[in-house]
Amino acid sequence: MKKVQEEQTKITEADNILLSKIDFSDTFSTTNHINTIEDVTNMVFNTTPKWVDTLFKIRNSAVKFIGLKTGKPSDYSEVFRVGGYIHFFKIYAIEHNKVILGANDSHLNFRAIVINDNTTYYNIKVKTLVEYNNLKGRIYMAIVKPFHRLVVKRMVANAFNN
Repeated sequence: MKKVQEEQTKITEADNILLSKIDFSDTFSTTNHINTIEDVTNMVFNTTPKWVDTLFKIRNSAVKFIGLKTGKPSDYSEVFRVGGYIHFFKIYAIEHNKVILGANDSHLNFRAIVINDNTTYYNIKVKTLVEYNNLKGRIYMAIVKPFHRLVVKRMVANAFNN
């Protein structure tokens, strides 16, 4: 069994409420029946290898010149609650089996949804939804999409616990 698999993204009615439109989506899954949804979310988004940190530093250096957000917001808090943050992703909702994180910027808005659907294998799903706000968002995603898939797959592997 692979630690992580990419699967077809199922867009639900609840997903469609999160953003006004969904221009890009993907879903990666792993298996973990041991940790809580809070623990899994932290394992995915707060545990990154050095090469991922380096990619984020390069991204932040490049995009600050075109006016995209790179720093921590004024309401930044690492408390696990709605309105808090995990790494640089704001927590929008917490349920017993789901956490919704994301960010809004001038070029695009995105949501990352961590779900435990309690299936036997690949029960942890990390779904990414992106809404382009303008041409800058489309260009940005075209550039980062190959890296996005590598990074998210690696981050989801952090939650594997069979």
